[in-house]
Amino acid sequence: MVGSGAPDFFYKEAQRLGYVARSAFKLAQIQRQHKLIKPGSSVLDLGCAPGSWLQVACQSLGPFHNGGSVLGIDHKKVKVPPLCDSRVQTVSADVLTLPKHQLRDLSPKQKGFSVILSDMCPLVSGITTKDAALSFELGMRALDLAVGRVASVCNSDADNQDEEPCDDDLSSLDDRGVLRVGGHLVIKLLESEDAKEINQICKPLFMKSSWLRPKATRPSSREIYLICQGLKPEIKK
Repeated sequence: MVGSGAPDFFYKEAQRLGYVARSAFKLAQIQRQHKLIKPGSSVLDLGCAPGSWLQVACQSLGPFHNGGSVLGIDHKKVKVPPLCDSRVQTVSADVLTLPKHQLRDLSPKQKGFSVILSDMCPLVSGITTKDAALSFELGMRALDLAVGRVASVCNSDADNQDEEPCDDDLSSLDDRGVLRVGGHLVIKLLESEDAKEINQICKPLFMKSSWLRPKATRPSSREIYLICQGLKPEIKK
């Protein structure tokens, strides 16, 4: 059901402009403010259904001759929507179990992606703590795919005294993330203390991290986006 006020405006605008969902305006605002997607960018859209972020990502690449690519992954089968060109492809796969080496093989020249977008969100139950925990899991999975489990664990807050120490066995080829050095990561989360924890993990890994609640977000929603810019090179021990 379409809400009243501003959200209704975005619903109508999406229909008028040919976007498959109002969520297109969330990425459009992120792009306007942070300019993450540039001509030639290789973009990975995690949880891409119904496809509105594919549309905005493709438009953000500019004219076809600029190059670039957009890959959308979702457990649902998603057709490439209108407003997209042949630079956009979709794959049906479970993001939660997809091995990183297979995901890297899907990237241009198998070198990873320059922008990773995660608009994944759990089926909301209405139980605040449960929904926040599920959102945290999805956010951590997006971070894992982007920078690798070794980086996310080893760079976690020092206050986590109970965290297992980094294990050399984790540093396999498949555990390296698929986000290129200098690349950007966007993660949708539900506001919670867990969401703040992900930000603390990301801060030392990226040049900059910030929060944004897009104007197109429904007033009743607790959605917020963590925007991480400029992945730092891995520090060798």
